[in-house]
Amino acid sequence: MPSDCSDRPRRPRLRGRSLVIAATLGLSSQGLPAEARNASLWGRGAFPVASFAGYTSGFGMRSHPLSGDVRPHYGIDIAAPLGSPIRSWWTGTVSEVIVDGGCGNGLVIRSGSYEHIYCHLSGQAGNGVYRSGNVLLRVGQRVATGQVIAHVGLTGSTTGPHLHWGLRYRGAWMDPARVLRAMAQSRRQRNPIPLQRPNLGVFR
Repeated sequence: MPSDCSDRPRRPRLRGRSLVIAATLGLSSQGLPAEARNASLWGRGAFPVASFAGYTSGFGMRSHPLSGDVRPHYGIDIAAPLGSPIRSWWTGTVSEVIVDGGCGNGLVIRSGSYEHIYCHLSGQAGNGVYRSGNVLLRVGQRVATGQVIAHVGLTGSTTGPHLHWGLRYRGAWMDPARVLRAMAQSRRQRNPIPLQRPNLGVFR
């Protein structure tokens, strides 16, 4: 499961809608799995938090905020207010409900060759069932893209409310920020900003 997380903001300027967030991460879609490089498909995904407050920690090696030792961070941390809705990145099936000291309450959703992992969730988890407010999920249950699947909490090893979002492709961890970038590029291609026609007014 993903390593422990932190909520210490590094770039508080990253605010706005999911497309802006993804674009400002500055990562291209290069390095994504071959079956996922079709740009028209990436735009179908949903940004996992509804109330973005900051991007706090990236993918890769880092100094752990609690112990200070250097260890891998298998995902990205997205700060959001406590209790904020968390959405499923893609249509899939709940494959695991997590309860442990690092991830805290968590969910694993399988979508084809991908697994998306959500940690530090509020509510209660155990015996293959996750509950939070009006959300009730069980292992084996199908979820839709953008469906509210959880709420931001403080469970597990965390210093503040945020979502740890991890992504595996055929069992190998990948940088979720690349996926956000690909999503943004896909949506820009499908919905380019139209040129504004000059308003010349009416001459009398």
